[in-house]
Amino acid sequence: MWASLRVLGIESTCDETAAAVVEADSMGRGKILSNCVLSQIAEHAAFGGVVPEIAARAHVEALDPLIRRALAEADCRVEDLDAIAAAAGPGLIGGVMVGLITGKAIALAAHKPFVAVNHLEAHALTARLTDNIEFPYLLLLVSGGHSQLVAVNGVGDYQRLGSTVDDAVGEAFDKAAKLLGLPYPGGPRVEQAALGGDPARFDFPRPMAARRNPDFSFSGLKTAVRQEAERIAPLTNTDVADLCASFQAAAVDVIVDRCRAALRLLADSPKAPTALVAAGGVAANGAIRRALGRFCAETGLRLALPPPGLCSDNGAMIAWAGLERFRLGLVDGMDFAARPRWPLDARQDPRWHGKA
Repeated sequence: MWASLRVLGIESTCDETAAAVVEADSMGRGKILSNCVLSQIAEHAAFGGVVPEIAARAHVEALDPLIRRALAEADCRVEDLDAIAAAAGPGLIGGVMVGLITGKAIALAAHKPFVAVNHLEAHALTARLTDNIEFPYLLLLVSGGHSQLVAVNGVGDYQRLGSTVDDAVGEAFDKAAKLLGLPYPGGPRVEQAALGGDPARFDFPRPMAARRNPDFSFSGLKTAVRQEAERIAPLTNTDVADLCASFQAAAVDVIVDRCRAALRLLADSPKAPTALVAAGGVAANGAIRRALGRFCAETGLRLALPPPGLCSDNGAMIAWAGLERFRLGLVDGMDFAARPRWPLDARQDPRWHGKA
């Protein structure tokens, strides 16, 4: 049993500026009181990707009013909060610093405890907010920068089982979209185009399929799409739809196969997972969600899929991770430094301890 808690969370690691207030009751059940997200898609669209300097400047301009809005929507004052949490990495260093410094300033001025949150840990713990998932579980973390399978044994207790050896799956989606002439952001555009395409027209490779270790590889798949597009150019709308559908089908097959490999790795573990959690922006993809549903029905695992809006970057996940850490007594000082790189499984690595 815990006392009820209320935490403000700030997210600014990439191109979403976000602030949210979440609370947990005395039984540990979470509730989102507000979740305000401002996307920068329009600012970066002309460049076909995120420009770090533009992102950091946009965070500076947007964050203060967004925090005021989050507090107002939660009907909450700073004085009513138990702690302030901010994403301290990994991410684009300029943006991370904006959110981190803002969180520290509020905590210092209000005499509140401060919690520096690993952005990846926030994704890992979101299902405990939305689905009340118990430890241990298997996490599939898929985004533009990460493709990982992680055994989640507790707050701060993570074992990375597999990761990408080249491109992350979200990066592969975005690059496929760009070479096919689809606008930014590419991942949702590929999914949309695939709805009208034939997933069997192109026989694309399934990299790493059937390998025992649950690592990912998407570079070869992306290259295969480029080569096929060049071979049949100029592309019609039907060609683009079929290429997207065939690419997405291959990516989905790879993801499910890698989850199967991770599950085999944990089968005899005393902490064998009872659930599969998918998190990160790519976990909002409908084809991936449906395939994971079939996989879990086959394996008997419970499947936890946070709503799509909580798969992409948001403040609620930062606030919840901060709350989880705070109620365990895990608070941080004003000297905590921004970390552009911060592995999720860094607990046993001395390079990631302390202030650096």
